[in-house]
Formats: sequence, C-alpha cells, structure tokens
Amino acid sequence: MKQVVNLNKARKARDKSRKKALADENAVKYGRSKAAKQRDTAQSARDAQRLDAHKRDE
Repeated sequence: MKQVVNLNKARKARDKSRKKALADENAVKYGRSKAAKQRDTAQSARDAQRLDAHKRDE
C-alpha cells in the first residue's frame, strides 16, 4: 500500500526548496563578505575625515 501524501504540504516543500536554491544563488552572485563591508565602511570614514580636514574656515 502506498503512503498518503498531503499535496498542500508537498507543494509548499517544493516551493520552499526552490526559494532556498534561488536565495543561495543570489547570495553567491550579489553577496559581500563581512570583511569587505567593514573595509568599505572604514574607507568611507577615512575619506570623509580627509575631506573635512581640507575644508576652509571662514
């Protein structure tokens, strides 16, 4: 005798696995490492400080 399958749960599981695969693909394509984000933040802070240091006082 075959096992009874709830079609609603099967559909939801299938959709969930597809979304997970898409999310993993996008993470590889568009994601940045934590170190890269921190490096960019530090660089922008240095740039802002350097710009402020060159402002004229009037």
